[in-house]
Amino acid sequence: MIDFRLDEEYEDLRTTVRDFARSEVAPVIGEYYEQERFPYELVARMGSMGLFGLPFPEEYGGMGGDYFALCLALEELARVDSSVAITLEAGVSLGAMPIFRFGTEEQKRRWLPELCEGRALGAFGLTEPGGGSDAGATRTTAALDGGEWVLNGSKSFITNSGTDITRLVTVTAVTGQKPDGRKEISAIVVPSGTVGFTVEPQYSKVGWNASDTHGLSFDGCRVPEENLLGQRGRGYAQFLSTLDEGRIAIAALSVGLAQGCVDECLRYVSEREAFGHRIGEYQTIQFKLADMELRTHTARLAYYQAASKLLRGERFKKEAAIAKLAASNAAMDNARDATQIFGGYGFMNEFPVGRFYRDAKILEIGEGTSEVQRMLIARELGLTPA
Repeated sequence: MIDFRLDEEYEDLRTTVRDFARSEVAPVIGEYYEQERFPYELVARMGSMGLFGLPFPEEYGGMGGDYFALCLALEELARVDSSVAITLEAGVSLGAMPIFRFGTEEQKRRWLPELCEGRALGAFGLTEPGGGSDAGATRTTAALDGGEWVLNGSKSFITNSGTDITRLVTVTAVTGQKPDGRKEISAIVVPSGTVGFTVEPQYSKVGWNASDTHGLSFDGCRVPEENLLGQRGRGYAQFLSTLDEGRIAIAALSVGLAQGCVDECLRYVSEREAFGHRIGEYQTIQFKLADMELRTHTARLAYYQAASKLLRGERFKKEAAIAKLAASNAAMDNARDATQIFGGYGFMNEFPVGRFYRDAKILEIGEGTSEVQRMLIARELGLTPA
């Protein structure tokens, strides 16, 4: 019999993160957001709670949990704020996970303990200024010279890449040409502070204003040959695998934002009065909230299923794309409806739904646009483009 109840360990984690988000994140995040400041104190607290090490083995400084545990934490954080949630998501699934999945034993022991403890952050350098969704159009190059990789090129929109605690960025680069003429793309770890590696100024963003996002440039940047991550020429495949997992995490974050919209609206409609009644008594508002809850509930089930297939070692590409598409749509639609319910107050940054509205749109773009998710689903159904 199918049982959708969570195990006690998962429930305890969810409760712990929910309490942290409400008691420690909610009271201060508005100020960080308005000032576009990175919340180092909150990140340190998440590190001490073990959130950055949730899906990693204890031998590398992790908590010995799994990817679903990470997703539950992301959902609860995003119910309050997405900047904090995306800092955790990118730090784990894009910063540390590639090293855990594809790194040598020496690389894991060198870099994972700091990343798992939240004392350091890693980043994932894939997107380029002229590439966007076409990750295969990589122009950044890396050539071997005297036992070192020499990198030249640039990356765009890289989360966690310029904080005071960023230790490394894993970069995709063209390292040669395959026999069929296609680019040979490899992944190379570039430590922060490496000569020739420049972190560009912080972007001015519509949302996620308390998270860290920069462009990166590489000009004769040299790193040791042993900084190659995984097999040479397998970088593109490795990062596609990383993105499949990351889409489940982004789906969980999106569900959190969608649920946060429901939470805030339920509080508001029980207090706000119009024409002699609390607005929650009007059927128009009730139906709108019912639709918001419907979207959230459905998207949650989608990411739960995708995560379950991942944990069982089954193919989950289609389910991850479905979860990411459904959840990001739910987040965007719920943010729009929540803003409408709040009226003029929803347009004010002092109210969480104002942040939710600004934060929601990127969820339909990052880690694969909605169009890319539809393309992946169609391919998994056996359909081929004309």
